[in-house]
Amino acid sequence: MTQPYDPAADGAQMTFDKDMSYGDYLHLDAVLTAQHPISDAPDELLFIIQHQTSELWMKLALHELRAARADLAQGQTRPAFKRLTRTARVFEQLNSAWDVLRTMTPSDYTTFRASLGRSSGFQSHQYREIEFILGNRNPAMIRPHAHQPAIAERLEAELAKPSLYDMAVRLLAQKVDVPVRALDRDLRVPHQPDEALQAAWAQVYADPAAYWDLYELAEKLVDLEDYFRRWRFNHVTTVERVIGLKRGTGGTSGASYLKRMLEVELFPDLWHLRTAL
Repeated sequence: MTQPYDPAADGAQMTFDKDMSYGDYLHLDAVLTAQHPISDAPDELLFIIQHQTSELWMKLALHELRAARADLAQGQTRPAFKRLTRTARVFEQLNSAWDVLRTMTPSDYTTFRASLGRSSGFQSHQYREIEFILGNRNPAMIRPHAHQPAIAERLEAELAKPSLYDMAVRLLAQKVDVPVRALDRDLRVPHQPDEALQAAWAQVYADPAAYWDLYELAEKLVDLEDYFRRWRFNHVTTVERVIGLKRGTGGTSGASYLKRMLEVELFPDLWHLRTAL
């Protein structure tokens, strides 16, 4: 008779009264007890975990985006490329999460939606900070966080910093002529299409071998926005599937608001230049 496998026989540590365990390192007691449904609806746990895990992925995205911006500020494009690739894959993970949430039907959601009160994903300060770093900036979006001064101050501080795309344009200006207005713009406003900037990027695309780092940087940014757009689209689809055209719990117009957000371009020059290539 085969004896049951004993991991200790292979050297696996089996006692942790004096050493740090897996659960200790990850603080799983705190993580796994952070879900507090306030209704008896079975699907509320799914809803909570979906949003908590999304916030964890966004925390990682912010970490990588800040590092990528710092790398670009120092002219370190190669490390920045790795950070941007990782961030794009984070949004791929966020996209996959919608597939799980869409298993919740309208009937399931209505059993606990009223329990959410006025809370809404619209109020995610991490999502707002991601948008600000990527260049979609609107000071009005800080108001929902006025009751948390530290968060509001962090968002205000972000508006004073160059966006990720601003850093890319500064690198572009080291190799190609760009308009002064692109380097001395109001950092608190979103990026708008600029034909002169598109012409500058077009020089890069016309001769990738001569401007390889800029060429790859542009494509990394496009790749990131591609995944970001897919996340937004899947968000709209999920909302329409679950609540139709109802208003959002936070007071937005729901799917209609999210559809307007689909029109936002984070790096408009990198998209518009393609028409003229």
